[in-house]
Amino acid sequence: MVGLAITAAILFLIWYFSSVVIYILVSAVLAIMGRPLVSWLLKLQIAGKSMPRWSAASITLVVIMSVMMAVFSLFIPLIFNKINEFAHLDFPSVLASVEEPIAHAQAYMQHTFAMPETNFSLTDTLATTIKSFINYDTINNTFTSIINIALSTLITIFSISFITFFFLKEDGLFYSMVTAMFPERLQQNVTRALDSITVLLSRYFTGLLTESLILMVVISTVMILFGMKTDNALMIGLIMGVMNVIPYAGPLIGGVISAFIGIVTPIEGYTAIASVVIICCTLFCIKGFDDFVLQPTIYSERVKAHPLEIFLVILMAGYMAGIVGMLLAIPSYTVLRVLAKEFFSEFSLVKKLTQNI
Repeated sequence: MVGLAITAAILFLIWYFSSVVIYILVSAVLAIMGRPLVSWLLKLQIAGKSMPRWSAASITLVVIMSVMMAVFSLFIPLIFNKINEFAHLDFPSVLASVEEPIAHAQAYMQHTFAMPETNFSLTDTLATTIKSFINYDTINNTFTSIINIALSTLITIFSISFITFFFLKEDGLFYSMVTAMFPERLQQNVTRALDSITVLLSRYFTGLLTESLILMVVISTVMILFGMKTDNALMIGLIMGVMNVIPYAGPLIGGVISAFIGIVTPIEGYTAIASVVIICCTLFCIKGFDDFVLQPTIYSERVKAHPLEIFLVILMAGYMAGIVGMLLAIPSYTVLRVLAKEFFSEFSLVKKLTQNI
């Protein structure tokens, strides 16, 4: 009973301070990644003296942030150029490139569903719909949103950097913060749980990052081989790589955006429709294999859970909390499994679900 009350209180605090918890967890992961560099720097001898730990932590933090900023700086101009291109989009010429296939689609719909001859135009309807989404106000709002996101990102980066520095400077600080919230008789269980959570989540996030980078490179390369301009190919690869962090729903959203890019800027030597077909077929083959074969297997191996178990958890999380739920499903489920093993191991269901941890 006491264990249930403690678990409920912890889950409530995690939910209530979710932003701070995310900052701490990300900082803890970064500290784990940077710990080998800190250890190496501490072993260096400069004029017969070892480097202070705060200096090693500072250098390590700068290296981590520099790598991240270097990666982001490669894509920021790409994103703003594409937004500017959409802002000056010539809709009549874009619609003209797909007018004939749309007319065929309208005729097929009228024939198949026995629709009466009317003045309804699928082309005009699509044009009106697209213009309602992409116009001056939409672009302006998007730009404003990007500025707000950028400001929030700066605050996030500062917060994570500050926390990561102290995690690197004071080894074991993260564990001390967490175990301090528990009675002394439970601290050993909490320490074991933290060990398992740290290992499993580190494996999960590094695997997800590696998978997204590989996916981005493969998709961009295939698009370039088909003759797509490099900036458009990189943009599609970036979109699919970022959307890859959202299981199942993310690639679908990314695919729609990628298809729109194919309509607006077709592959050289192909029509807009042919470009969309090439993009969709490429993404379907690459991402379909990744989603339904690689991801369940990789996720299950890294977090020590059955592939069907992972799939069902993602579906339930998506039903309860939408895309955000799908995004947080596996990390949250991993934490819950580890806590259940440490505090509720006497239940047969818990034993079954946590036998591989």
